[in-house]
Order: sequence, then C-alpha cells, then structure tokens
Amino acid sequence: MQKVTRLFDFPYYSHEKYNLSNALVTKVNGKWVSTSSQEYIDKANAISRGLLKLGVEPNDKVAIISMTNRTEWNIVDIGILQLGAQNVPIYPTISEEDYEYVLNHSEAKYCFVSCSEVLEKVLSVSSKLKKLKDVFSFDDLGNCKNWTEVLELGKDTSSQQIVEERKAAVQPEDLATLIYTSGTTGRPKGVMLSHNNIVSNVVSSEKRVPFDSGGKSLSFLPVCHIFERMILYLYQYCGVQVYFAENLEKISDNLKEIKPNVMTVVPRLLEKVYDKIIMKGTELTGVKKKLFFWAVELGLKYEPYGQNGWLYEKKLALARKLIFNKWQEALGGNLDIMVSGSAALQTRLSRIFGAAAIPVMEGYGLTETSPVISVNDQRDHGWKIGSVGRIIEGVEVKIADDGEILCKGPNVMMGYYKDPDKTAEVLKEGYFHTGDIGEIDAEGFLKITDRKKEMFKTSGGKYVAPQLLENRFKQSRFVEQIMVVGEGEKMPAALIQPNFEFLYEWANRHNITLGENSDIILNEKVIARIQEEIDLANEDFAKWEKVKQFRLTPDVWSVDDGHLTPTMKLRRKIIREKYIDLYNNIYGH
Repeated sequence: MQKVTRLFDFPYYSHEKYNLSNALVTKVNGKWVSTSSQEYIDKANAISRGLLKLGVEPNDKVAIISMTNRTEWNIVDIGILQLGAQNVPIYPTISEEDYEYVLNHSEAKYCFVSCSEVLEKVLSVSSKLKKLKDVFSFDDLGNCKNWTEVLELGKDTSSQQIVEERKAAVQPEDLATLIYTSGTTGRPKGVMLSHNNIVSNVVSSEKRVPFDSGGKSLSFLPVCHIFERMILYLYQYCGVQVYFAENLEKISDNLKEIKPNVMTVVPRLLEKVYDKIIMKGTELTGVKKKLFFWAVELGLKYEPYGQNGWLYEKKLALARKLIFNKWQEALGGNLDIMVSGSAALQTRLSRIFGAAAIPVMEGYGLTETSPVISVNDQRDHGWKIGSVGRIIEGVEVKIADDGEILCKGPNVMMGYYKDPDKTAEVLKEGYFHTGDIGEIDAEGFLKITDRKKEMFKTSGGKYVAPQLLENRFKQSRFVEQIMVVGEGEKMPAALIQPNFEFLYEWANRHNITLGENSDIILNEKVIARIQEEIDLANEDFAKWEKVKQFRLTPDVWSVDDGHLTPTMKLRRKIIREKYIDLYNNIYGH
C-alpha cells in the first residue's frame, strides 16, 4: 500500500484500500450524484493535464472560491497539487476589496468559482488583478467558461507521463496551499502549509477518531477553512463516504436523507440546534413538557464514563428512551460522533449532546497548525468535558510563563507568505505562539482559558477575560451575540444582540406587544428580563469581572455587515466602532 506523504496521495491510497463507489457525493438538480474513488482519480488527472495545457507550472497559484462544499472542489484540488502548483482557497463571503487583495497577493494565475454570486465579485475587481488569466465556474453560467472545459483539455492522456513526472518531483516539505486567515484585525495573512504539515496532521488525528470505513459523513463547514479541509483528507484516509450538504438551510433535510455517522460542527451550529429543540419543548404541554424538561435538566449534569453513579445512569437510560432518541432521529438517527472546532464549545452543549448519546468531541488548533493540536477521544477515557482533549501524537505543547500556549511539531506552518516580519513575531525557536492562554491538567488534558490578545485591564488594574464571560452569557436564550467591553474603564459592560426570534415568542407567551427591532431594544420589560439573565450569569464571576451594565443593539450581527469573521468570531474593533454611541452612553463619555 502506497504511503501517504503528499496531499494528492490520499485519493490513491483510499482507492487502493477501500475502492468506494460513493467516495464523494453532491446533490445536483435534486438528486445525489456519486463519484467513485476511481472517477475521482481519473478526473483529477484530467484536470492536471488540462492545467498543463493552460501552462500551469510548479509553484503557480490557482484559486478556488466556492459557496458550498462539492465534489468539483476536491477534484480540482488534487489536479492542482499533482503539478506541484498550489491551491489558494478563498472565503466566498469576504469583501470585494479582500478578493482583490488575496488574488493579487497570491499572484493566482487561474481561478475556479462555484456560482454567479462569486463570479460577480471576481469580475468586479478583474481589471485590478495583475496575474489572473482566466476564470472557470462549477455551475453552468452563460458568462463564464465551465470547469468541464479544463477536463476536456485534459482528455488526451498522452501528457499523463508529464503529470507523473511532476508528481514525483513534489516533496513532502514543499508548499501545498496558501490559506488566508480571516484576521479579526487588518489584512488577511497567507498561511503557508506544506504537504507534510497537513499529511502529518491527518495521520496523527486518525488515531483519535473512531471512523469506520464505509461510514457516511456530512460535510458543510467551509472547505476553504483548514479544519474541514483536513477532515476531508481524513475521511479519504479512513474510507469514509463524503456527502456534501446543499447549504445551511437544508442541513436538517440532508441529515435525514443521508443518515450520517459523523459530521464536523462549529459551536454556533450546535447552539442553534439546541435552541430549536428547546423551543419545540416549550410548545409541549402537561406531562410531555414536564418529562422533556426533566430530561434536559438531567442532561445538563451529564458526565462521561458513568461518573455520576448508578442512579444517575438509570435515570439517563430512561431519558434516552423517552426523550433523547427523538433528538437522535432529528439528526438522522445514525450520528455516532460530532467533532467540534474553531471556537470554544460551551460545556452545557457537551453535556446535553453527550447525554443524548450524540457526543461532541471538541478539539483545538489554528490555521497555522494545520490545524489540530489536541482533540478529545471518547475511547479509553480520552474525553473530558470543558477541555479540548489531549495533545495529538508528534506535537509538543508547552505553556509559557504568561500562560500562552506554544506549539512545536510537523504541523506548524512554513510561515506567512511574503511576510517574514509577521512570521518572526509568532515563530520563535521552532515554537508557534498561538495567542491563546491555557493550561494542561494532571491527566494531560489541555484547557483554553482565553485569547491573550483579547484580555483587557480595567482602570482598577484587574484583568478580564471576555471570552469566558461571553460564553457564559450566551447560554441565555435571550442572547444571540454578546461582546464584553471595558478596557481601561472602571468596570466591564456588554453590547448585546438579543435573539429577536426568541424574544417575539417570549413576548407572545406573556401578552407583551413588541414592535420593530429598534423599539424592542428600548422596551423596559425586555431590558428588565435580560437584566435577570445577566444577574444570574454574573454569579459565576468575581466582583471585578461582573458585567455591570449592558446595551442592546438593533441589528443582527453578521459576516456581511462586518460584525463577524467568516468563522463567526467577533470583530471587536468594528463592533465597538459601530456602537460607539452605546459604548459612550454606558461609560458617560
């Protein structure tokens, strides 16, 4: 069996070992269309030959921008990499200005786009793109060449020998991809990841995941992000069938159709699933409602490995039979495991989904570490709620004197593209400085306590870790998004985007009439009710950390309006600027 040392080795390894008829599956015109592992390889080779004809040389950059995950993405990815060229995946939702910056900074020669929406953005900046020669689309669009034209160009197999030579010339330590991080500040940075960076991460992560060959996965997190991309290579390595969700709105339909065994999630999605389930529970009446909330109450105390004792386990078995099995059915009925990354997972979500026998294994990592540094594993007592698991094999982590997590290993990036200064700031003596604060407990579990850059000092000289507070406040169903502020001020305060959908439902139940969003945020009853939630959450924190005041914002915070990065992290500076009047009102400036 061929050893995997470069990213394009994965499909060959997968085909030889598992020979899947449903390697990659995408819904086209209402039908699931399968690509076998053999077709995957054949088409990737055709893309390589087509790109050869288009003059793609080793170290050329080719961009892929897709609104959804789909089979074509993976075929083109392998086709690019086999030539010793580099794939530059770009977030579809970034601004036109960032499109222009990334395409120029990476010097992309060609670009593959998914649909008209992405194409429009590329076309709007095309006159400013210095190196871009042509654009191909996955969807059939009248005003753009289709990706099948590249397949056609590569139909003639006589140049396959050149492809083989190019493949043979690619070394594991060669650059494979540039991933531009959606920085919460400033311009995106191009993270350089080698074949070995990502391959080593896949091989080490495989030891932590109980994936069975032939199992099904549902993929919907953006593949332009290293987390989902690494997972897609991991699925191939483990022989898991990959089904691509149509979009976020259709996800619950897709779950029921596919009945996956595994999927990757971000905490935001789990919060939404949980809120929806709870909302349904509140609509129940009588005994059913009592039972539902008894099960939820029980679930929120869940500890793995029967740590709560036999009586709890007896009650849990009953709750699973009466209530939680319906949760499982809603997620397709076969989901054995979810893997969570990209942001901190609230422990209540770990507990409730664990109680429902759909455990969520939280991991930790960054784009710069390809990405996994640590991950929980349900087997052999490798799962601890509130931690991000144990460090994966081959990776070394040490905690600096100021609490910062430093990481060393084959997964650490080559550096930032064309930016030696920024590289030198984070890579020191072989260690990558993550910017996260954490600790390793006696059993070797890593816990993240905050973002170093986001901690602030009040005017009283006390440190406040906003993420800890925010995660606690977001447990309230009234709070959709929250940003804790107060750097250099006398006390912490918060800007809150209420969960408007839930507020309407709550108002309805209490015969309160609510108007527009701009009226809701000034409604005294709403403010008083949210104050109760704040008071309750404040009980968990020291006196100097408590949120003393808050203001509600009328807008829904979104990626498009600049409140959030594409991975749903807060753009703190921008949010503060947008609501500077509210901020000044809190502190009497």
